[in-house]
Amino acid sequence: MSGQGAAGDSWIPGTMRAAVLVGNGGPEMIELRSDVPVPRPGAGEALIEVAACGINNTDINTRVGWYSRSVTGATDGSGFEEARPNDSTWGRGALAFPRIQGADVSGRIVAVGAGADQALVGRRVVVDPWIRDSRHPERRELAGYLGSEHDGGFAEYCAVPAINAHPIDTPLGDVELASFACSWSTAEHMLQRVELEPGQSVAVTGASGGVGSALIQLAKRRGARVVAIAGRAKLEGLSNLGADAVVARDDPAPLEAAVTANGGPFDVVADVVGGDHFADCLDALRRGGRYATSGAIAGPLVQLDLRTLYLNDLELYGATVFPPQVFADLVGYIELGEVQPVVAGVYALEDIHAAQADFERKEHIGALVISLH
Repeated sequence: MSGQGAAGDSWIPGTMRAAVLVGNGGPEMIELRSDVPVPRPGAGEALIEVAACGINNTDINTRVGWYSRSVTGATDGSGFEEARPNDSTWGRGALAFPRIQGADVSGRIVAVGAGADQALVGRRVVVDPWIRDSRHPERRELAGYLGSEHDGGFAEYCAVPAINAHPIDTPLGDVELASFACSWSTAEHMLQRVELEPGQSVAVTGASGGVGSALIQLAKRRGARVVAIAGRAKLEGLSNLGADAVVARDDPAPLEAAVTANGGPFDVVADVVGGDHFADCLDALRRGGRYATSGAIAGPLVQLDLRTLYLNDLELYGATVFPPQVFADLVGYIELGEVQPVVAGVYALEDIHAAQADFERKEHIGALVISLH
């Protein structure tokens, strides 16, 4: 958790506060420490004084080992005994411990390494969490994720490639900015992959979460019609975010109800839930429709009738490692005020266990954020 020194950075503290993941399992595997070495920016890197860092599903999934192929159930915050340590990350590799998680970083650049632009020092930034190979940035299999393959933002300082730190000009606060990176870039990636166009319709499952609530705003920004599916208690909040129609997930047939609310099948289904409703998602699409997924909180193993796929000329898309332009586009939307943050709760770093427990209960709409101030 340390880097190469940079000229003129002698003022940087030697140690910092950080939430350190020491192994796969429940929240007890996160240790609060005040003696973690502050990273020094290496060549081409920027050191960020973290102001805030959002919580996302990847933090939980990585901690509990849910990405392991040996795990077949829904996401669970307590840890999976069957998870194999050698394939417990999003990329099917092993997680190196200790690790500082946290992918949704906002803050200010306080130092840069050799070769990085000195003019970045002092700039307010948000961070693209995908750390791509500098020689082959287009090769997705070489990418690593902030807080998984690289130490992240649940700490007072975080070092990232300078190209990942995007200066931003906005009146939004640090906590609000920390709600965007992971969820909103994931949602934007999903919609870019399916090429959602004005006048088209999209069903959003799991619509109250970070990705789901972002999908609503980003789809409306494109001029699409949105039907959101979520818990009954959250439906009014989703209507306030811009959903044209809302459907309770405890409806006996929520996807059928969504089709009815839409006045017919959808052009796109944007799904972060998976599980038993996967087949219903495909049935809700018009001929030639597109399905995109970036998660499977209800379970990763699904049933697929290939006749539904090929007889209806459907297109299926996964969305994980996005090209850099996706994040740049998102920063542009934020600066123009075209999207608004949805922050449901703010926690101190010392309260990260409670914050993750609240996140896992999924009783909120939008994002939960750790503030480092």
